[in-house]
Amino acid sequence: MNKFYQRLALLILLVGGISAAVIYFTVDIGTLGSLGAFKPWSLAAVAVCLAVGMYFDGTRLLHLVRISGQRITLGQAVQVIFSNYFAALLTPGATGGAVAQVMFLRRAGVPTGIATVVVLIRTLMSIMFLFVCLPFVFAYDPGLLPWVPPELLVAVSGAILLAGAAGVWFLRSPVSLRILRRFTRRVGRERRRRIFDLYRDTRGAVFLLLAAPLSMLRVFAESAASLLALYAVVPMLFLGLGVAVDWPLVMGRMIFLNILLYFAPTPGGSGIAEGGFVLLFGGLLPPGTVGILAVAWRIMAEYLPFAIGFYYTIKVFGRDFLFAQPKKTGRP
Repeated sequence: MNKFYQRLALLILLVGGISAAVIYFTVDIGTLGSLGAFKPWSLAAVAVCLAVGMYFDGTRLLHLVRISGQRITLGQAVQVIFSNYFAALLTPGATGGAVAQVMFLRRAGVPTGIATVVVLIRTLMSIMFLFVCLPFVFAYDPGLLPWVPPELLVAVSGAILLAGAAGVWFLRSPVSLRILRRFTRRVGRERRRRIFDLYRDTRGAVFLLLAAPLSMLRVFAESAASLLALYAVVPMLFLGLGVAVDWPLVMGRMIFLNILLYFAPTPGGSGIAEGGFVLLFGGLLPPGTVGILAVAWRIMAEYLPFAIGFYYTIKVFGRDFLFAQPKKTGRP
């Protein structure tokens, strides 16, 4: 139990230290005057955006589970969603989020193999939507990466989408298994098992994606609605300061930032999220306010869901959840 509280205390110190540093290095004399003009109605708008985002996140999970032939309730889906926020913020690279989701789905009666595929598809749908948006983001906002020609950025993001489509085709082909066996002959037994587990999960996700295209299109639309609603928290905060919002530009930069956060090595993207926010939005806000808004965004979009996920996780699994040793099986 002491170890649990030590780890939680370290997380709080990390988050608090990063937030304090971001505010300290970005605040100036005009900050208080700007914040004094903040419009309280925008906080209500932020709450609505968060509620809409979480709602569509829950419905897409319900539909994914249903496509797989299983059933869960909306309450169980909510627990899965918030457990992801909790475990992702506690683990490097947010790796614990997927594990927590699988554990909650298993408790809801979904078999481990199916739960793993559902969680993988849920993640892939979000990443797919972000990469679909990327060419439009670069085309609209050439100042996002000013040292790289916009045409090159659009071409590269388009090539990534084509590579993803080619990867789907490759995984459907039996050739993929033969190639994998050939290149893992000299790999250690345990590592080889993990590689093949990942291959089976990914291939299963691809087949599930293609088995019900119309249903998956609906899930993709729900993923888009969920992410866009959650990202709309930022322009709502801007409007609260009376800042004129270029919606495509702000939402595009949020899409770009969140793509980076998927590959961030820090727990829940801590530090990278705040720093990226300051770099991307510092020129769009009144002097001295970008750090405070960066921290406000993280509190509302990440730390509040983290607290809710903490409650559900401790309630369902107890305090030993983070330190339980998984059983040695052939599946994750």
